[in-house]
Amino acid sequence: MAEPVVRIPDAKVALSTASVYPESTATAFEIAARLGYDGVEVMVWTDPVSQDIEALRRLSDYHQIPILAVHAPCLLITQRVWSTDPWVKLQRARAAAEKLGASTVVVHPPFRWQRQYARDFVTGIWRMANETDVRFAIENMYPWRYRDREMLAYAPDWDVTKDDYRHFTIDLSHTSTARTDALHMIDRMGDRLGHVHLADGNGSNKDEHLVPGRGTQPCAELLERLALSGFDGHVVIEVNTRRAMSSAEREADLAEALAFTRLHLASAVKVHRR
Repeated sequence: MAEPVVRIPDAKVALSTASVYPESTATAFEIAARLGYDGVEVMVWTDPVSQDIEALRRLSDYHQIPILAVHAPCLLITQRVWSTDPWVKLQRARAAAEKLGASTVVVHPPFRWQRQYARDFVTGIWRMANETDVRFAIENMYPWRYRDREMLAYAPDWDVTKDDYRHFTIDLSHTSTARTDALHMIDRMGDRLGHVHLADGNGSNKDEHLVPGRGTQPCAELLERLALSGFDGHVVIEVNTRRAMSSAEREADLAEALAFTRLHLASAVKVHRR
């Protein structure tokens, strides 16, 4: 006889500090601890605390919430954070991850105008990955669109599965904006999928980062696949709460996202009784 049981993978559920913007990095630690997240992913950006390893360590210790990942400063607004040299940014992100006990550094592919960086990116990431136990998980992006025009802003490609990396991050808001099939993308990533940014979207030209379950992306299906496959990376809630009318509304959105994620990570599987 087969009897269904609940199987929960080892994956930890973390809160991206970007999810509380425009509130601070420090606020993200407080909310993550209060709501019961397993940890945080630090988005390194213009908030000075996000760039300060000792300040981050103190927040982690005070709130008893581990730092599971570091998102390298790859955004347009962080072009001068931790140097203007993109390789120095990645070296500092790796050093921060090692010092803070984080297992993963999330990296966006280069912008096309960063020509030398883009030319050497794949081999350079492999070289850096071979120098540390920290995972460099390269994140899928999307074409930029304006009205009916499309611009390919990333190189070698916004679809990172077209190149050879040791680990990938899949972001479901980005699959929505790219209008690509998220489940097919994780099939292409295979066992190199090391990190998940969980959010939702409705296929808008804008990168929406909706609370999971509020858009059209297969958030539940992806989580159930992770549960069945024994995924051992991290699932990071990276949502946009800028439109929240109050701190309480923002916190409610983040609590809903956490509940959705834990529910769908608890996958029912069948085992055979002897």
